[in-house]
Amino acid sequence: MPRLALRVMAAVLGTLTLVTGCSSGGDGGSGKGKRPAGAHVTIRVPADAPTISAAVSLARPGDLVLVSPGVYHESVRIGTPRITLRGASRAGVVIDGRLQQPNGVVVAAPGVAVENLTVENNTQNGVLVTGSARAVAGLPGRSGGYDTGDEPVTFLKSFLVSYVTATRNGLYGIYAFSAQNGVIEHSYTSGGADSGIYVGQCKPCRVVVRDNVAELNAVGYEGTNASGDMYVVGNRLVGNRVGLTTDSDHLEKLLPQRGAVVAGNLIADNQQARTPEQADGGWGIGVGVDGGSGNQFVRNRIAGNADAGFVITATADLPPDGNEITDNAFAANGVDVGWTFPTATKGHGNCLHGNTLRTTAPARLAATASCPVPATSLTPSGTWARPTAPAGIPFTDVAAPGPQSQFPNATTAGATAVPAVPALPDLASIPLPAPSLLAAGARVPTS
Repeated sequence: MPRLALRVMAAVLGTLTLVTGCSSGGDGGSGKGKRPAGAHVTIRVPADAPTISAAVSLARPGDLVLVSPGVYHESVRIGTPRITLRGASRAGVVIDGRLQQPNGVVVAAPGVAVENLTVENNTQNGVLVTGSARAVAGLPGRSGGYDTGDEPVTFLKSFLVSYVTATRNGLYGIYAFSAQNGVIEHSYTSGGADSGIYVGQCKPCRVVVRDNVAELNAVGYEGTNASGDMYVVGNRLVGNRVGLTTDSDHLEKLLPQRGAVVAGNLIADNQQARTPEQADGGWGIGVGVDGGSGNQFVRNRIAGNADAGFVITATADLPPDGNEITDNAFAANGVDVGWTFPTATKGHGNCLHGNTLRTTAPARLAATASCPVPATSLTPSGTWARPTAPAGIPFTDVAAPGPQSQFPNATTAGATAVPAVPALPDLASIPLPAPSLLAAGARVPTS
């Protein structure tokens, strides 16, 4: 056997000895070491295991995998429940796919926390959280996302993605698909060739997306077939091609999309040319509703989007019905609110109330579609002058991220206990972002 192979084998055997030798007691035949029942350990990379994947394979529920700064060329799959994977430094711990692997981190077990690290250069996703076996296997769908065919819907329940930087990934930066009861927070995404943050195929979702920054993506945040207790609050969605979309799509199950709350977000200047070109050509739009229904858009600041601040339209045979747009501040958009239905599929019961508006298409929507309106009331359709989208750039060419905030006490805090069901936001307590937050780099307060 070559010397290099012998050294690698010795390192792995040494890792096993070190980790299993740190505690004693029966393990029920798990093969993952002797320790007292209920004991939790910290497995350090590379001190206790040579790779992140090796450390994760040694971890048991309640353990912390703590990763030292370095560039790790691996795809990490977490299949054991209630593990915490944390970087010692958000910018210093980099999982780099080198455009040779589909995903940086795949969470396929409940109660897992992924914290304080960077994932980049993956052909599909930076972080994927999913209960779908086909998605775990890295089988991409058409036009982005995952068309899982006749696979039954299976939810992964309970997850946390926090203080993660996901940049220059070929589909989504952070992707929760067929997953419930989770939180995506304090994270930064850029260079997502489809979306920076994506939540898809959940009902009821019970997912909270809060206090994130998404910039230089094709779409900042996208929710597809994401229904019921789906909250997008206090995020900065600025400088993408499209800021936020919520939609229904036949490529995923659990149609139609219904019942999301989008509140207290800054959605501005989503007209950047140096971004990945989205497949359907969207550009210059703050918020887009495409076949989504029963959603609430409350106290968002929507400004400087060259095409439109807020667009409602239909997708294929799926109408957008009963969306409420209330108490939002619009400014300096091509048109503040534009409702357009170019096909036979129309919307019903969509309405506005209490917004700061300059222009709408059709005109006078604030008066003619003032909330409440009958559920059967036909949503009017209009047209407006729409700018031509500039050519995009490859996701690999998007600008590198700037400094981001760190997970507090990353190297000294214990493992994170992820709740079975997250606390859902109190809508009444979510404020309208101040105009000063339009300044570059300003964060939106979540309380």
